[in-house]
Amino acid sequence: MSGGSGRRRLRPERVKEITLVLLIIVTVVAFSFLVDNYLSARFVNRVTQGVAVTAVMAAGQSLVILTRNIDLSIGSIAGVSAYVTGDILGQHAGTNPVAAVLTAVAIGALLGLVNGLLVAYGQIPSIIVTLGTLAIYRTWLINFGNARTITADKLPQWLVDLPRSTVISIGDYELRTMFVIAIAVVLVLQFGLGWLRPGRMLYAVGSNAEAARQAGLPERRITVLAFAACGALAGLGGFLVLARFGTITVTAGRGLELEAIAAAVVGGVSTLGGSGTVVGALFGAALIGLLDQSLGRVPEVSEFVRDAVLGILILLAVVVDGVLTKRFTARRPIMAADTGPPWTAAPPGPAARGAVP
Repeated sequence: MSGGSGRRRLRPERVKEITLVLLIIVTVVAFSFLVDNYLSARFVNRVTQGVAVTAVMAAGQSLVILTRNIDLSIGSIAGVSAYVTGDILGQHAGTNPVAAVLTAVAIGALLGLVNGLLVAYGQIPSIIVTLGTLAIYRTWLINFGNARTITADKLPQWLVDLPRSTVISIGDYELRTMFVIAIAVVLVLQFGLGWLRPGRMLYAVGSNAEAARQAGLPERRITVLAFAACGALAGLGGFLVLARFGTITVTAGRGLELEAIAAAVVGGVSTLGGSGTVVGALFGAALIGLLDQSLGRVPEVSEFVRDAVLGILILLAVVVDGVLTKRFTARRPIMAADTGPPWTAAPPGPAARGAVP
């Protein structure tokens, strides 16, 4: 019994998550020797603020990648959600905070739904669909914005104060509200993916869509749901961008799609679908954000080098994913006991375990 429990801990997702935590620790230790006053409260707060946005976006991207798809438009969706919500708040400063958040999420969900319908029912590859909508959504935003800039003085005070809002303070170190929101989103999604039927069906579709169809799972509806949820989280990410920067232009959110994809892939979400966790995506976002901010404090390192480091991380993550997939596929009989929650409705085999076939 104890041997079986030990083997269950060897799931590839756990190995990737543990590896990321160790890399984060190594990064902190290494830069603490290179940079004076490295772990200052100001630096830690800046890192967590950036990670909050990336983690929410990466969580949404992970849902799509799990179905063996990808969404390149989430940066544009975040930009549209941030700008339109900011425009509404600028004209109606008395808008309820919850209503403002729901507005951003609803805008994102609607745009994500369009992506999902085109992919699932139009039978168009997701990379083509979202590459097109990336440009369409951004072009619409440029026309809507008409070169206007939304500044912090036009926004309600509660939104301007949100980035500095603190849940817990220990000395100069603060646990900011935005970071807590991101953690809460990740934990809720992780629970849903691991223990609720729709979450397990998402893994099943990503592992083997044909087998999922034969098992009676609504493969197309699940794909649409994944894109809509990704859009909703991109909308939430857009709201956090609006709160973090205050001043918003029509370029808001540009480049976030790359950061979200990188965080998800580095975090162990397999591009082959059906394997990975949003907790891993959170760790991936943390590592990327930490490296980006840390390299920025080294004068000799240019911005181009920081971009190269991000590219290297993505390539290394894909290579590691391939190596782990081969190792754990070869040892699959040993891991047969790890089947997830007892009431899972996923078909037997790799899909039921959330593993790559």
